[in-house]
Amino acid sequence: MTENEKADTVGYKRPPREHQFRPGQSGNPSGRPKGARNFKSELREELSELVTVRDGDREIEVSKQRALIKSLVAAAIDGNQRAAASVLAMCVRMLADAEEDEAIESVEDRDIVEAFTKRTKRAAAAGAKS
Repeated sequence: MTENEKADTVGYKRPPREHQFRPGQSGNPSGRPKGARNFKSELREELSELVTVRDGDREIEVSKQRALIKSLVAAAIDGNQRAAASVLAMCVRMLADAEEDEAIESVEDRDIVEAFTKRTKRAAAAGAKS
């Protein structure tokens, strides 16, 4: 085959010349609009909006993120086991990046976090074996 015949070959991943995109022409002209936001940026913006919550006998304005954390911690303190597990899991994730010696000052706190981490790893390993 000559060079000219190879260029005109039609087949898999080689559409005919009249059906190829012209230079400067997009294959997805209506594509994603400029400035379209993804889920992460939408969530960040939503959680940063202010909301009024009752704190004891007064009303305060806090971000939705802060209000969510306050309610989760309050539920954990009230004895909700799922909320307590969620709070501890978040603490473990947050503290994983920080130096453990600096982040956890109390020996008792360190023991609690280490016990929770071990239990979580064992549960994950047991789940992976099943």
